[in-house]
Amino acid sequence: MSDGTRTRGRLDHNQELYQLSYAHRAATESSSASAPVSAQSARPLDMRIMSFKIGDAVPPFTLPDTNGIEHSVPIDDAPDATVLILMCNHCPFVQTWNARVAQVAQDYVPRGVRFLAINSNDAERFPADSFERMVQFVRDKDWPMPYLHDESQAVARALDGQVTPHIFILDKTHSLIWTGAPDGDPGNENEDQTAEWLREALESVTAGCRPAVEQRPLRGCSIKWKP
Repeated sequence: MSDGTRTRGRLDHNQELYQLSYAHRAATESSSASAPVSAQSARPLDMRIMSFKIGDAVPPFTLPDTNGIEHSVPIDDAPDATVLILMCNHCPFVQTWNARVAQVAQDYVPRGVRFLAINSNDAERFPADSFERMVQFVRDKDWPMPYLHDESQAVARALDGQVTPHIFILDKTHSLIWTGAPDGDPGNENEDQTAEWLREALESVTAGCRPAVEQRPLRGCSIKWKP
């Protein structure tokens, strides 16, 4: 079996786990017990209405990065675009997309775009997502943006985070203008994949326009919520 086939299989397996997790959440949160929810009957994630919707002002927050420096959103001197990335260390979707997302940051930070990555996963149950491993990740990968620790998970909940990765773009008023995955194929590791959905949205926002597509489908690992 080739490395590409193994990667694809691992991603498909994690997507199945996410769908099961989402179905479980939908079942436990539903006020009606008459219609059981299954992975097959759960609404596709890209059709779900998020509580943090396009046009909403971002919930204010302040979080520390791996150097102990605090970063706040919103800020007074707002950039044309702020990119928030809910991610973690261990998820294979995140790992596959990391190089593409890092390159987007390297291309757009010089153009004044602010990038903040956020890890909200429960590190007690998933030690690979601990703060110490975040520090190691930033050092080993030469990560080109602050990596923030959302230990309480309050920020992920305020943003209505669904999966890792889950990307949000805020406009100059710190309102949500785009959300979704970086591109449509996390399993394809060839050089043709460049996080084009994220790039297309940033091109529009930095030009002062609304993206033609404001919400892209998500695919990834479930956020590891604390019990």
